[in-house]
Amino acid sequence: MGRARAGPAAAIALATGLALGGCGGVQPADLFLITRTGSTPHAHLVLLVDEEGNVRCNGEHEGKLDDAQLVRARGIQEDLQKLASHHTSLAARPGSVFSYSVRDENGTVRFADNSAGQPKVLHELALFVLGTSQQVCGLPE
Repeated sequence: MGRARAGPAAAIALATGLALGGCGGVQPADLFLITRTGSTPHAHLVLLVDEEGNVRCNGEHEGKLDDAQLVRARGIQEDLQKLASHHTSLAARPGSVFSYSVRDENGTVRFADNSAGQPKVLHELALFVLGTSQQVCGLPE
């Protein structure tokens, strides 16, 4: 007895199923999740950045970092490791406009835009958040 041969449509369906099954549901790891709050109308922001440069702002706006922005994000995440593993929290001083919480695989860092004793990486992070929310997600601030 001979074997039945599958037609071209069946072969395409099988190949498509294998291709989708092989990569289905695999998500890149997150670099960090940043929550910004504050006293301005557009202060509230939840910014999620993954290691492939995908960005989500407030769960709605999606975009992608360019290569230079992704390198910068990875550098910030690397520089945050020690602060995050120590769960650093720097208090806001009077007159603060924004407060930040950044979480990565190492822990959480909390600070305000005017916290005393901020290391350089926290200033870089605040600037990254502003630029990414405006340039990648199209938000006003």
